Amino acid sequence: MNRPAQQARLPRRHGSFWRDNSLTLAFGTAFFIVLLGQALAGHAEFNAQLTVDGLQQVTLGQYLMSSDFAVDVTENWQSEFLQFSLYIFGTVWLVQRGSPESKEVHKVGTESDREQHMGDHASANSPRWAGTKDWRQSVYSRSLGLVMGGLFILSWTAQSITGMAAYDEQQLRQLQNPVGWGGYVASPDFWNRTLQNWQSELLAVAAMVILSVYLRQRGSPESKPVGAAHTSTGVEG
Repeated sequence: MNRPAQQARLPRRHGSFWRDNSLTLAFGTAFFIVLLGQALAGHAEFNAQLTVDGLQQVTLGQYLMSSDFAVDVTENWQSEFLQFSLYIFGTVWLVQRGSPESKEVHKVGTESDREQHMGDHASANSPRWAGTKDWRQSVYSRSLGLVMGGLFILSWTAQSITGMAAYDEQQLRQLQNPVGWGGYVASPDFWNRTLQNWQSELLAVAAMVILSVYLRQRGSPESKPVGAAHTSTGVEG
């Protein structure tokens, strides 16, 4: 008598909440610490400039609500979300032989439903929408890239608006006419702020991809195993 196949079971949890989420918690905490440091340093610099211009200094609370602080924050956010958006979409079709940041060379493209555990090939532990065969599967199978792309657009828009406000404020201090949103987006100031962040993010990704072919970091999933061949691709340590 045949027994029904048992559904795959979720692995038991052996660690604590803090250990199981330590990567997110550590980087999240570091983010708020660095953001606070940026706020304090930016406030001091902003007040120093106001003093030079012969204007009254502002409190930390006023600075945090200012367009100057907002544009400094959002211009970095949008470049980070751009980096991950491009990398998520780019690594579907682009590969780097020997890099753990790339999938295996023969797997270029969106891959089959079997390889992606979708539709009829979804398991009991698969996300619910992965096992569907309608629009929900299409959306979920691209959800990471869509959300990252959406966050980039939102942060880019926020940067352009806050940057315009900060730029126009500076224009008024110098007794010049404000430019408005369209004028600011077409201005050298906006693209100088934007492109200097984009180029640094693209350089960092390119360096990580190629250096991980030949260099190792023991125990890191961003590196291949120390003894793996340089030509091993898509293998994590």
